[in-house]
Amino acid sequence: MELPLVTFAQRVVAPGSLIKTDGAIELRRLAKLGYEHKYYTQLGSTVPAHIDLPAVHRVASLLKRWMIGTMHYGASREQFAYYLDEFTFRFNRRTSKSRGLLFYRLLQQAAHTDAHPLKTLVIPKTDADFT
Repeated sequence: MELPLVTFAQRVVAPGSLIKTDGAIELRRLAKLGYEHKYYTQLGSTVPAHIDLPAVHRVASLLKRWMIGTMHYGASREQFAYYLDEFTFRFNRRTSKSRGLLFYRLLQQAAHTDAHPLKTLVIPKTDADFT
């Protein structure tokens, strides 16, 4: 059985790399796939995972709050990668001293990106939706 997190890790992390996780059972398979896997759990450790992996828990918490507050539980599976791109853009600029440049940078990126017709961005319910 293929697990999405394991498949993702194999696609984006070089074999032999050290991967630190919070002890998710499915991710423990990484050790058998050529990765060095260190995990932190509430049960098997004297130190809670949020202490050893503070950034992971912070980002996951902020992402959940952002999805609830912005998308109101309405995020579609097909568009989720785009939501994560927006979250990443905002997260990486959260401490910017020039917050006013945020819109300028967004426009700059839009101008340097190829055009994406609507039919490539929206998942049609039927083929007739775009004819």
